[in-house]
Amino acid sequence: MTTVQSEATLPRLTMSQWLIAIIAAIGFAFDSYVLLMLPLIVRPALIELLHVAPGSPAINDWAGLIFYVPAVTGGIFGLLGGYFTDLFGRRRVLVWSILLYAFSALASGFSTSVQWLLFWRCCTFVGVCVEFVAAVAWLSELFPNPKRREAIVGYTQTVGSIGGIMVTGAYYLVVTYGEHLPLVRGGHEAWRYTLMSGVIPAIPLIVIRPFLPESPIWEQKKRAGTLKRPSFAELFQPQFRTTTIVTTVMMAAAYAAAFGAIQQTPRIVPGLAEVRTLPRPAQEQIVSAVQSFQEFGGLAGRILLAYLAVHIVSRRRVLRIFQVPGLVLVPIVFAVAATSSLSLLQWGIFLYGVATIGQFSFWGNYLPRVYPTYLRGTGESFAANVGGRMIGTCAALLTTQLANVMPGASAPTKLAYASALVGTAAYVLGLLTSFWLPEPKREELPD
Repeated sequence: MTTVQSEATLPRLTMSQWLIAIIAAIGFAFDSYVLLMLPLIVRPALIELLHVAPGSPAINDWAGLIFYVPAVTGGIFGLLGGYFTDLFGRRRVLVWSILLYAFSALASGFSTSVQWLLFWRCCTFVGVCVEFVAAVAWLSELFPNPKRREAIVGYTQTVGSIGGIMVTGAYYLVVTYGEHLPLVRGGHEAWRYTLMSGVIPAIPLIVIRPFLPESPIWEQKKRAGTLKRPSFAELFQPQFRTTTIVTTVMMAAAYAAAFGAIQQTPRIVPGLAEVRTLPRPAQEQIVSAVQSFQEFGGLAGRILLAYLAVHIVSRRRVLRIFQVPGLVLVPIVFAVAATSSLSLLQWGIFLYGVATIGQFSFWGNYLPRVYPTYLRGTGESFAANVGGRMIGTCAALLTTQLANVMPGASAPTKLAYASALVGTAAYVLGLLTSFWLPEPKREELPD
């Protein structure tokens, strides 16, 4: 029988463990940073690149594509990235994935057409999708003690929401002071500066890279020749089939709740009575402020999840603490608050952020506990990329298309109603599927 050491008797973290935790945290932060800049910049970017008026249907059509196509692309390559993580090692794949999304984010700021913006966003999404799987597998295998592992994986993921807060702050600053920055493509457009700032995580990574060790569990098995070759087909063998199907469906529901509702908020805000008559810079400042409420809510949700993951044994119970309130909040926030009051929307989106974003940290803690070492990256990648990125994110396309036929006096109101409908459906699906979610058999990671 395995004896689990208490946190009080554990040795202090080594320098290598600190470096890995720091790099993983930076990766999580800029995963959110580069992804969550899209809801902020998509409206002004499309107005400029398409040369159309703010209320043009072309913006709605292209917004759906720019949300969905990069997510599908990221899901496909992210799935391969999870396989490569098991085949070539956690460190190597993680480092290259961060460099990919950092430099593609920089390039996207120089886009001359909507097609180039779409291409570079696809590259960025590929890097983010691969990075998440590699970082979670790396962190989980670094800390054999279950309580410490749950805490480290949980709290490093909270930095993801700090990345969201950072990008809203960055967008606010460039909207306010962008005219003092160097010209990009002959102008001072805030959306270009925001995209280019995604290169930042490459800087500390290049400095720290030589000091990063490989996952000790993976490396030991690799050297001993006992590491089995990963296989997607094995995910559907009897011992893993239920876990694979249920986690894939539930991650699809979680991503649908985010992409189909919460990420549409920046395009809903300009339609509120308090906002619609303001000049464009003032509107974008308010959009950034509302986005910050969502990100602070997400941060609170991730911190709450990290705490609950250590103190509550049942994984289903932990997840439902977020699912049930979220289901109640969706129609209230988007069908009522988003169409009537800026202040109500701010606080509503904060609470919705707690419920929705907190669930993303749940999967980072749960998935490593249900797959063995040789299949860990592949299993995590299948749920996150096939379920989350390839299926779940189609909710963004569904919402933008539904918005064209929903009732409402304005485009933002129609978008709010569509978000309420899609978000509610996503939460219902996630909650129902949770009844089949397998509980991990033990606290230690499977060999």
